[in-house]
Amino acid sequence: MSNLPLSGGRLWDSLMEMARIGATPKGGCDRQALTALDGDGRALLARWGAEIGLTLTTDRLGNMALRRPGRDASRRPVAIGSHLDTQPTGGKFDGVLGVLAGLEVLRALHESGTETEAPIVLVNWTNEEGARFSPPMLGSGAAMGAFTEAETLDRRDPDGVRFGDALRAIGWEGDADPAALRDLDAYFELHIEQGPVLEREGLDVGIVTHALAQQWFDVTVTGEESHAGSAMSHRRDALVAAAILIEALEGIARQAGGDGRATVGRIAVEPASRNVVPARAAFSVDLRHGNEAALDRMAAALRERAAAVAVERGLTIEVAPFWSFPQTPFDPTLAQRLRDAASTRGLRWRDMPTGIGHDAVYVARRVPAVMLFSPCEGGISHNEAEAITPEWAEAALLVLADAVVATAGIAGD
Repeated sequence: MSNLPLSGGRLWDSLMEMARIGATPKGGCDRQALTALDGDGRALLARWGAEIGLTLTTDRLGNMALRRPGRDASRRPVAIGSHLDTQPTGGKFDGVLGVLAGLEVLRALHESGTETEAPIVLVNWTNEEGARFSPPMLGSGAAMGAFTEAETLDRRDPDGVRFGDALRAIGWEGDADPAALRDLDAYFELHIEQGPVLEREGLDVGIVTHALAQQWFDVTVTGEESHAGSAMSHRRDALVAAAILIEALEGIARQAGGDGRATVGRIAVEPASRNVVPARAAFSVDLRHGNEAALDRMAAALRERAAAVAVERGLTIEVAPFWSFPQTPFDPTLAQRLRDAASTRGLRWRDMPTGIGHDAVYVARRVPAVMLFSPCEGGISHNEAEAITPEWAEAALLVLADAVVATAGIAGD
């Protein structure tokens, strides 16, 4: 257990100050990736880092790395990271807790004059949320080699704005190589759970052992437009067919078992006229499961049901893969370090998976990585009502700090 002067109050004050950037009327945040408000949030983090002597490096994708040197300059750094970007109606804590808790660890090291053996780096990843540029976790994914730098910079938002142009417009296009962030000794990411388990069980933190596998699809239903006054028997209504398939997805997820999850988050209809039967309906599908074979069965069930609906309704349905990643284990040694820290602090913890994508999932492909969860009220996230307590934030901070310092080592110990 470290004796650093960690301040839960200072962490909370920082969370509230960051939340003022992009604050929404309902108490949340709208600080989407590569907007001017994202730039303002980055600038505040950079200022806070400069105040404690951190050296900022920004790469060509906008990923920020704030470095505190260690005694042994030959050692690879231990990293703490997450993201500052939000959903359009996001909360104050998703991603931000992980970044600012990492900052508080570095503030406490600075305040106490503690020297670690290994350097410590705080990372703010670009476009974790994927709200503006899809898919999510583009900054970490490209840094770890899941996407090329060129294809990432050429991603477009719904208005056709190019990722690289938006990055340049807000002044956060750096010149460092994103691949440099693969050269880490370990990576820790603290995040709110985005689920109800920890709160429901009265626990202080969750040790995340692995991430569920995911497969995303774009589904396009093509029928035939006709007048709203036309007979029901002659219609080839794309939206009705889409609705049938969307309803079927819930059954597919439930049949797959406890870890099965299916979500439709985006729907578009054409020609979108009140008195025209839709000729085209397009929607997104997000499938997740802790067992990759079960996930494959879910995807097969989606395709089979789509083919059947197409025949039944006399139209065509295309199910096109969009993005995927496999089940990802986190590093067992780092996970044990988090367990030891929680137990030593007398905190209540449990092991758990994450069904949600995080930057750590991509980082784990190249670097020993682990995640730590803090409870969140009602499991609500990606919502302006998202909330945690100062006590939960402080408990997670203590566990994070102890595990990071144990990994980086105290000079002279």
